[in-house]
Amino acid sequence: MRHSDMTISADAIERGATYLGIEVGSTRIKAALIDEFGTVVGSGTHAWASEYVDDNWTYSLDTLWTGIRSCYESLLSDVSKRWDARLTKVAGIGVSAMMHGYLAFDSDDQLLTPFRTWRNTYTEDASSFLSSRFGQNIPLRWSISHLLHAVLGGEEHVDRIASMTTLAGYVHWRLSGRKVLGIGDASGMFPIDSSTRDYDRTMLESFAGLDEVKGLGWSLRELLPEVLLAGEVGGELTAEGAALIDPTGTLEPGAVMAPPEGDAGTGMVATNSIEPRTGNVSAGTSAFAMVVLEAELSSPRKEIDLVTTPAGDPVAMIHTNNCTGDLDAWLRIFAEFAELTGSPMRAEDLYRELFTQGRHGDADAGGLLNYNYLSGEHQTGVASGRPLFVRGQQSRFTLQNFMRAQLYGAFGAMAAGMEVLLEEEKVRLDSMFAHGGIFRTQGVAQQVLADAINTPIAVGDSAGEGGSWGMAVLAAFTVRTAGGGGVQSLNEYLNSHVFAELELVSADPDPVGVEGYKEWRQHYRAGLPVERLAGEVLD
Repeated sequence: MRHSDMTISADAIERGATYLGIEVGSTRIKAALIDEFGTVVGSGTHAWASEYVDDNWTYSLDTLWTGIRSCYESLLSDVSKRWDARLTKVAGIGVSAMMHGYLAFDSDDQLLTPFRTWRNTYTEDASSFLSSRFGQNIPLRWSISHLLHAVLGGEEHVDRIASMTTLAGYVHWRLSGRKVLGIGDASGMFPIDSSTRDYDRTMLESFAGLDEVKGLGWSLRELLPEVLLAGEVGGELTAEGAALIDPTGTLEPGAVMAPPEGDAGTGMVATNSIEPRTGNVSAGTSAFAMVVLEAELSSPRKEIDLVTTPAGDPVAMIHTNNCTGDLDAWLRIFAEFAELTGSPMRAEDLYRELFTQGRHGDADAGGLLNYNYLSGEHQTGVASGRPLFVRGQQSRFTLQNFMRAQLYGAFGAMAAGMEVLLEEEKVRLDSMFAHGGIFRTQGVAQQVLADAINTPIAVGDSAGEGGSWGMAVLAAFTVRTAGGGGVQSLNEYLNSHVFAELELVSADPDPVGVEGYKEWRQHYRAGLPVERLAGEVLD
């Protein structure tokens, strides 16, 4: 990130002239502390992982708070080392998290069932029914699909639900006492009407008319959080909330809180992709491409989710359940081997060396195939994922091709969805930005993605910072707007205040790489029955 126009000092940090973004991701909880220009002045991280319990992908909420505290401690340490400063307060806070899934609470605010994450794919019947009834694609991972799945299954808890939210909404609620949600995250709970910037009233009425719902004694609208737009105040950090982040009592309450957002929304902010015909790719354990629309799609498409920007504008979303998880697992094997040889490598160096090898592989990855499916993948019709590496008898099995196949596989399902959006729906896209750890090695994954979707891909200095930085920017925007800073829109704020001097590095599609990826993808599609069979016969 560029340096700000004013010198960051220990005094500025200690006065609280900074903004904190917290993002609860699939494998890491991250925190970013920024100044008013978006410059990162401190960061923290904590690793965690989902659990598969009783046929359900979940995370423990106790582990969540342990992780948030550990992440904040890591941030404090970084700030101290960088600035020899003591952080006791911030001007604004924002919370982001992995989107969708199911968190339901009773009237005493007690969790009714363990958190059901976006990775669970057992909501297919509910999703299909709602898509048909609403005339809009309703993905498996959306909260409304999970709710209807529980209702249709006659689950004991459904008549006791008093409120629902997302993971970001839950953390925000515990920190501020307010049950609100940013519109981008809300659009993954229930469809949004872009004209009203609220839940679609017609669809709410349609849901209420279901026979299975009529006798439950609650109104869906009453269960859902209040919808807020970027810049609106989502409350303030309470004393109880400050203690959840920092149990030492050092962090002071009172910080302005931005509306909580999903990782898709913060990805759009982190890449300045909130105008029509702009888009971004966020790559982590899961991945998604977001394209801001200038016109409606021709018809509902099962490959495409309709969500919104944090400002409420319509977005086409290509979501995949799998991206870097299997790639990371393979690289851990290489790291173990390096240790066995007596030459251990830092993770950053290992990734750079192996990604660079992938850059020099054959354009079709030598015929090697990698299915990175740690879980099911709706984009390719795989119900239950099993990571699978396959090679034919004539494949060219080299380290370079192996790594290229790994990188190709990371974006395989996304490329299938983007083909529908760009080639079949003819959506126009002027620029595509990318962020996430996979893009830290300059020019490698970026070029693979450009070739995979035949679109220029830009990467900036924030590529590796991701959503925690984007959420911190939204917190700064909220404080500025609440204070009468004269900002008319989020887009204006980003262009004039945050990204005005950002340097971007763009990779154009390489014709040889584009043709190579097309050939690879043909083999990838042909091998999908093998991947589906693996899910049926392997535990």
